[in-house]
Amino acid sequence: MSGQKTVTPDAEGLVASINAVKTRGLPPVHLWNPPFCGDLDMRIARDGTWFYQGTPIGRPGLVKLFSSILKREEGKYFLVTPVEKVGITVDDAPFVAVDFEPEGEGVAQTLTFTTHVGDVAAAGAEHPIRVERDPETGEPSPYILIRADLEALIDRKSFYRLVDLCVHEGDWFGVWSGGQFFGVIPSAELP
Repeated sequence: MSGQKTVTPDAEGLVASINAVKTRGLPPVHLWNPPFCGDLDMRIARDGTWFYQGTPIGRPGLVKLFSSILKREEGKYFLVTPVEKVGITVDDAPFVAVDFEPEGEGVAQTLTFTTHVGDVAAAGAEHPIRVERDPETGEPSPYILIRADLEALIDRKSFYRLVDLCVHEGDWFGVWSGGQFFGVIPSAELP
């Protein structure tokens, strides 16, 4: 017997652990490597809704708190504290970019996105935009990297606004931000 206490993961325990190490800004989850404690019945839907045991989490502050300890390793998502790490399910991307503000024009343009949990990221080299297209329907799914391998799905209204800012650059139709060009669709494939 190792003397180590067996932990059964639950949301209340995570909240207590988070509150014990509360800091300004985001917690340093990249520095935490606690033992894996199992999977938690928590899921983030494609629309950004968080569920615990099949029920939507209705408190925005709690969702924001959980999102602050989210980490991705080898394609899997975890909530981590200094003492425990639990697996959760993410249907698509863990965040949804619900708005953006453009500043400047052309190559000097910067697009600053805001997520449904209040994260802010200016698209550029550190926060690239990418667009995946469904191979059957061609429907685009646009994303922006928010932090440490965690992306936000850009919501439909924001994507339409983004497309309005797109220009042709070489063989691509795309958008400039932070000195980087992000291709949305090959120009030849536009109707």
